[in-house]
Amino acid sequence: MMFPRMLLTAMLLALPASAFAQSTVALEDRPGDPVAAGLYGPVDMAPESPLYSLPVEVAPGVFSAIGATQPPTYENAGHNNNLSFVIGEKGVLVVNGGASAQLAKALHEEIKARTDLPVLYAVPENGQGHAMLGLSYWNDQGVTVIAQEEAAEVFLGEAEEILANMQRYNRDRAQGTHIPYIDETFEEHRALDLGGLTVELVVFGPAHSPGDMSVVIPDRNVIIAGDMAFHTRMPPIFEETDTAGWLESWALFSEAAADKIVIPGHGAPTDLATVDAGTRVYIEYLREKVGEILDNGGTLQDAYEIDQSQFSDWHTYWELAARNAGRVYQQMEFE
Repeated sequence: MMFPRMLLTAMLLALPASAFAQSTVALEDRPGDPVAAGLYGPVDMAPESPLYSLPVEVAPGVFSAIGATQPPTYENAGHNNNLSFVIGEKGVLVVNGGASAQLAKALHEEIKARTDLPVLYAVPENGQGHAMLGLSYWNDQGVTVIAQEEAAEVFLGEAEEILANMQRYNRDRAQGTHIPYIDETFEEHRALDLGGLTVELVVFGPAHSPGDMSVVIPDRNVIIAGDMAFHTRMPPIFEETDTAGWLESWALFSEAAADKIVIPGHGAPTDLATVDAGTRVYIEYLREKVGEILDNGGTLQDAYEIDQSQFSDWHTYWELAARNAGRVYQQMEFE
């Protein structure tokens, strides 16, 4: 079953036209501040809340507050990934802590507006700050925090720096946030019973950061993909990103996501075809172009100059395109 067309249309119509502002000009024509120029959508869509946008119901009992497809700023409060929750018969699962305790608290208020059931578990999609830091709020509420073991290890090794970086841009909005602790970890798979509804925490393999995981909800035909899958926003390729491994993981992810509603790490709920175009197609394109450069004895500078204009309508294009190409070159040199 494809993503329900009427539901997707309603979600898209709820967004202002500026949310889809596009640019197709070259990298050298980058504006001074793409966010301020409106190229990545509104700076805030829910000024009454710390959240960038308020949760939408994607499937019965499955909600997601869609984050900005922008770099983190004070205006978006660092809510630049999707913060989701799943309601069962006995309790709630929260997916992603958010960048701060204030974001997590705001999401909790939205949960309480929809159910009186307690939050039982909170899980981060990976070890990045905007997935992890807000878990400190859930620690303080007595909620069980579960993370993939590699994601937890990477985060805790860099936690002080990650917290300090968030405090710099979020200023007063960072108050109340501390380094969270992880109650339980898992390696590849963990099932959670929410009462009449089982959710599965699944690691498909390497993706864009260590410990990336997805949440599969078979009875709701939903997969909360996390940063396994992207659209609207350009996928970031980090120094530790294994793009060859990501493509191998993608094959497994695609089997699980086929015919399901896909909630990506960034961007509105959609279907597999859309995130495939926004993830696999892009990675394969970069690897193909970098491979040609290496075969012809080209340099890192040649990689930076790869023509990525076909992706220039993606948010964070200006920040990431050349950097991504350079990192793929540096990785493929040693494959």
